[in-house]
Amino acid sequence: MSEAGRGARVRRRRAARDPQATMTLVAHLTELRNRIAKALVALLVATAVAFWWYEHGLGEFIRAPYCGLDADLRFGDGDTGCGLLITDVFGGVFIRLKVAFLAGAVLSAPFWLWQLWAFITPGLKRNEKRYGIGFVAVSSLLFALGAVLAYVSLSAGLELLLSLAGDGVVVALTAQDYIGFVLSLLIAFGVSFEVPLVAVALNLVGVLSYEVLSRSRRWIFFLTFVFAAFVTPTQDPFTMLLMAGPMVVLFEGAIQIARVVDKRRARREAAEAFPGVGEDEPSQIDTAPSPLDTRPSPLDSTTRG
Repeated sequence: MSEAGRGARVRRRRAARDPQATMTLVAHLTELRNRIAKALVALLVATAVAFWWYEHGLGEFIRAPYCGLDADLRFGDGDTGCGLLITDVFGGVFIRLKVAFLAGAVLSAPFWLWQLWAFITPGLKRNEKRYGIGFVAVSSLLFALGAVLAYVSLSAGLELLLSLAGDGVVVALTAQDYIGFVLSLLIAFGVSFEVPLVAVALNLVGVLSYEVLSRSRRWIFFLTFVFAAFVTPTQDPFTMLLMAGPMVVLFEGAIQIARVVDKRRARREAAEAFPGVGEDEPSQIDTAPSPLDTRPSPLDSTTRG
C-alpha cells in the first residue's frame, strides 16, 4: 500500500479535533477515557518509583520530624534510635502503599494536571486559554509550598502536642497514626494554599470582580481562620495559625492581582470601539437603512457629454 493510502487510513481512524469544540458526545467521552488512561498510567509509574524509593530515603524522610524530637518524647533508646509501632501483620504493606501512592500523585501531578487542562481547554474562550500553563505551574508551586511549610513546622507541632502529656508518660506512636497524621497535614496545607488561586482564576474569567473581593475582605479573612480550624488534622491553635497566616497573605495578594486585572480590563474596554463586548462575541449590527445619496454622480455628467 502506498504512503498516501496508509496516511488516509490513519486519518480516518484518528478523529481530528474540531477547532470549534463541536465534538459529539461519544467523541468527548472517548477523549476523556484516553486522557484518564494516560493519567492513570503516569500515576502507576510514579507510584512504583515511590514504592522503591521508600527504602532508599523516602521512609526516613517522613520519620525525620519524629526522630528529631527529644528522647523522652518518642519511643526508642540509644540503640534503636526511634521507632514506630505496627500492630497488625499487613500494617507495613498498607503504610508503604499509602506513602508511595501520595508521593506518586505528587510526582505525576504536572502530567495529569496537563491532561485535565487539555481536555477542558477547547470549551474555553481564547483569552481564557492563555492562562492554562501558568495555572498548572502556579497551582503545583503553591501545593509544594504548602507541603514544605507543613513539613518544616511538623517537628514543632509534634513537640508541642506530645509534651502536653506531661511527665511520666511514654509516648509510643503507631506507624499508622503517625504516617496518617503526616500525610493528612501535608495534603491539608497543600490544598489550602490552592484556595486563593481559585479567586484569581474566577477574576481572570470575569466571574469575581475586585470590587466584590475588596468589599468582602474581612469576611474572607474570618472564613480563612474558620477553614484552617476545621481542616488542620490536629485542631491546635499553633497549626491553625500556621496555616491561616500564609493563606491571609495569599488572599491579599489575590485581591491585589484582581485589582490590577480589573483596571487593565477597564482600560481595554474603554479603548475598544464596542466596550462591553467580549473577544468571542459578535458585535451588534445596525439594521436600520441608511439614507440614499441623491446627489448626481460625476459619471452621469460624463455620460451625457
